[in-house]
Amino acid sequence: MSIPDGYMMDAQGRLVPRENVKPQDLLEDELVRSLHAKAGVIAQDLSTFKKEGFSEVAALQELLHEKYQAQVGGAKGNTTLSSYDGHLRVSVCMGENISFGPELQVAKSLLDEVFERWTDGANANLKTIVMDAFDVGKEGKLSATKILGLRRHNVSDPEWKRAMDAIADSIRIDSTKAYLRLHVRETPAQSWQMLPLDLAKA
Repeated sequence: MSIPDGYMMDAQGRLVPRENVKPQDLLEDELVRSLHAKAGVIAQDLSTFKKEGFSEVAALQELLHEKYQAQVGGAKGNTTLSSYDGHLRVSVCMGENISFGPELQVAKSLLDEVFERWTDGANANLKTIVMDAFDVGKEGKLSATKILGLRRHNVSDPEWKRAMDAIADSIRIDSTKAYLRLHVRETPAQSWQMLPLDLAKA
């Protein structure tokens, strides 16, 4: 919808003569539009940088593969490249979006049976950790980190082990997303600091 000269559209979609808009609303509108215009350019630059970064890392991997007839990179496509002085690092990381199949409910039922058999009060803390893992968060989703973390507990109970097997069988990889991360450190002895490329971390 085109807006006639001398008018502005309000949040309800109504045309309001510009002269009837409060000066503070005009200033606010101008500032918001200006910041969005600048952010749009930055967002496009970041998108271009990300695509170029993936492309250039892939090109180097292909070049090294041809030279040495060997795959460059770690498991699942993860790759880390470093500057010669050890101060800069570029990583391509593959992140998996995990969900769970119906086997997860079987695992929960098995764990419920385990805790019914266990009467020792010393197991109360572990029960709290386990039951918390099956609670949905604010977004109504299960925490993959908490559920997968249950498998790290070394419990010899056979039914517990069956529950852990059911959790393993329930894992579904819905999608895989690639991330480009840049780290820097002043000296090789220091820990790596990730360069913030989003407003929340800048």
